[in-house]
Parts: sequence; structure tokens; C-alpha cells
Amino acid sequence: MVDMERWIRLRVQVQSYDLIVPCIYRKVDGFKSMYQSNDGATILEQMDVDNQIAKLMVELSRSQDYEIGDGTTGVVVMAGALLEQAEKLLERGIHPIRIAEGYEMASRIAVEHLERISQKFEFSVSNIEPLVQTCMTTLSSKIVNRCKRMLAEIAVKAVLAVADLERKDVNLDLIKIEGKVGGKLEDTELIYGITVDKEMSHPQMPKRIEDAKIAILTCPFEPPKPKTKHKVDIDTVEKFQTLRQQEQKYFDDMVKKCKDVGATLVICQWGFDDEANHLLMHRNLPAVRWVGGVELELIAIATGGRIVPRFQELTPEKLGRAGLVREKSFGTTKDWMLYIEQCANSRAVTIFIRGGNKMIIEETKRSLHDALCVARNLIRNNSIVYGGGSAEIACSIGVEAAADRYPGVEQYAIRSFAEALDSIPMALAENSGLQPIDTLTAVKSQQIKDNNPYCGIDCNDVGTNNMKEQNVFETLIGKQQQILLATQVVKMILKIDDVITPSDY
Repeated sequence: MVDMERWIRLRVQVQSYDLIVPCIYRKVDGFKSMYQSNDGATILEQMDVDNQIAKLMVELSRSQDYEIGDGTTGVVVMAGALLEQAEKLLERGIHPIRIAEGYEMASRIAVEHLERISQKFEFSVSNIEPLVQTCMTTLSSKIVNRCKRMLAEIAVKAVLAVADLERKDVNLDLIKIEGKVGGKLEDTELIYGITVDKEMSHPQMPKRIEDAKIAILTCPFEPPKPKTKHKVDIDTVEKFQTLRQQEQKYFDDMVKKCKDVGATLVICQWGFDDEANHLLMHRNLPAVRWVGGVELELIAIATGGRIVPRFQELTPEKLGRAGLVREKSFGTTKDWMLYIEQCANSRAVTIFIRGGNKMIIEETKRSLHDALCVARNLIRNNSIVYGGGSAEIACSIGVEAAADRYPGVEQYAIRSFAEALDSIPMALAENSGLQPIDTLTAVKSQQIKDNNPYCGIDCNDVGTNNMKEQNVFETLIGKQQQILLATQVVKMILKIDDVITPSDY
């Protein structure tokens, strides 16, 4: 059996739950740089780990982030607690395979128990409050929790704007998250359209275009360049004038093609020189240059336009349509951004984040990603369990009770699994400044006495342990996935006999 090093156990215990103070990670060994965040997946991603078991923990967190989007810290805490319990069982002489089988049985019991205590809740486009409450639970543990109500509403409205409620599916690629330093977090807004961090190519072009017909081009506004090596000798003024007129004719033809199909705005992937820019302005054709490929695709989706690779292929049907294209300036630095709103196919939306520094904006992006994923999961499956550790405590009680039904040595592993489930509510109590063991035992006895699986840790000191009254929800599939993923990784670690590195042989 591999020695499950004290390193990973201690680190996992330190990274307790999402409420942990971000600065605690300064002292963790192996950091490439100081990276302030309390998002579990981000912290583990930034760690420079060599230990094989630690690498599995990083992968575990990444899997939870990819599958669910939230609960990345919880899944690592759960796996760490299971490994700690497994070490005690190994010291008693129980075989690793028996422990793994017991954990597998216990995880099935816990997942079924979560199904039993879960509740369905109905929501609609007109009644988004249940979705907002669930997103607020996710944002409560983040650095941005002072604006959790506003950010939760933005996340829910963004998801519903791009959701296909009939198929119960959400394409999160249609939600673009942009950020710009300056302003305050409260200035964050949801734009039903696309923002591009560009401005009109000429300062005298109109800043506001209504009922815009947009030509989306991947061909440059400049005369074609010969592919072969060439040399042009100009020895008279007449030759230079002829060349200049020829280039201008090329360019005029390009502009004429755009004007003939009815375009009132050109968005181009490539740049054009100052002379071209000047001519565009004089021909009354506003243009935006150097727009990235991904942004170009999003603009095409939102406006219902087609990306055109050659001027000859430009037709009126390939133009995108937007009710309003405007430039907006920010702060004292007068940064400009382009807003494309009231689009023909307004399934694409943008969340535009403001913040005092880059760290806050990056952290808000990660927090909003978690909230968006939670809203998406609820559209896929509208079952919820209650937070504050109440679901874990209820599962712990259920698994403990079920252990007696198993006659073999697996029942020891099942009981250890129940004990490991207590690690999350205990970490929540500790991070809230409460006495961990006293608080946990009081809530556990209250759940058994009242037969109420909604009692959890009163982290915010509201005065009630009932998470239903506090409106603290979590998605059922997110919680089930946490337990299943943590169990799978621990089973895999238990079945490792030794780690062989190529350098040793």
C-alpha cells in the first residue's frame, strides 16, 4: 500500500470549505506566485504539485468543475476525509479492497438518501426567485458575497436568456463574461447582446447606429498583395499617381460592394491603414477593425449574420442585424467599448464586470461561472437539497443506520464513510467561528430528534438552524456528484500498491 502522505492530508484539511479566508493560501508550498482566491479549483490548478496523490486531487477538483461547475472545494474535502478514515481502517488490518467496497456501498446509500430528502421546486421565466436563491447560496461563500443578490439575478437572467426550456438545455458558450478595471462591483451589468473591447476605427465616425446592418468580414480592407516576391520601380510622379489611383479604385470598389448590399457597419477581423480609414469615414461607412475570431463568431450568432471571407461573396442575406450599436466610455481614462444590442437573434448575452482591480474582476468571473453552472443544473434537473451541511449530516445519519444491515467487515468502512461526511459541516462550523464538535453534535441530535433533514450549521448567525427557513439551497445533482467523484478517487488510491517513477529503474 502507498503511504498516503501527511502532506496531502494536512493540505486537504486546511482547505476546508468555500468559506475559508483566501489569504491562508500564502503559506502553501509549491505556489508559482501569490494568487488570491477562495475558489477550490483555481487554487489547486495554480499549485505546482509533484506528489502523485496530490495530482489526483487536482484532477478530482477539475472534474467537479467541468461536470457541475460548483462544489470544487467540497469534493476535495470529502476525498481528504475519506482517505483519513481509510488510514485508520488500514491500521486495524482491514484490507484495502474491503474498504473500497464498503465506501462504494456507502456512496450508493448516500446518493439514494439525497434523492429521498430532495425537493422539486417549480420556476418559470416570470418566477425566477427560486433560481436566484440557489445562486445566492453559491455566491455566499465567495469574496463577492456583499453583492450576491445582484450577481445572482444577473446570472439567472443570463442563463434564461440563452436556455432552451423545452429541451432543458443551456449552452453556456453563448454567455460571454467580460471585465474592465475601474468603477465598482455594483456597476456590473447584463447586456442583451455582445460587447467588444474595440471602438470605431476613426474618431469622427458615428458613435451610435440604430437599426444597424452589419457586414462581418474576415478579408482585409486593402489592395491584394502578390504572393510572389516583387519589386516596383517608380521613377516619375505620373507612375506614383497611377499606382495611388489604382489602389484607391480597389478600395472604392470594396466600399461600394459593402454599401450596395445595404451595410451600415463593417466589422473586420483584420486592420486597415490610415488612408483606408480616412476613405471609409468619407464614404460614410463606420468600421471596427482587429476583432478577434471568437468575438466575430459570437457577433455572427447574435446578429444572425454570416462571416464573409471575400468581398465577392457579400450579399444582403449575409448581413447581421442589430437594433442598436453604440460606443460607451468608462471612467476618467475614457476607455471605449462597443455595445451591439437588440440583436435579431439575441440568444447571446454578455455579463460586463467592473471592479477596483484585476484580482476582483477575475474572482468575480469565477464566482459568476459557478452561479451560471448552478442555474444551468437546475434547468436540467430542478431537484434541490438544503445547504449549510444539512444534506451531509442527513446522509451521515442515513449511512450510519444502514451499516448494521451489512454483516461483513464492509460495515466498518460504511461507518467510516458516515464519519467522513461530517467533515464538511464541521469545517463550515469552524470557518464560521463556532465550536465545531459542539455545533455538529447539537445539529445532528436535532435532526434525529425532529426527523428534520433540513437542519444545518447556522453560519450567518440568523438564529435558526432550519436551512429551509434561511433559503439556503444546493442542487441535488451537484451534491450527488461530489459524493460519487470523491468515492471513485479514494477507491482508486486505495487500490494503488506502489508508485513507480521511470527514473528509479
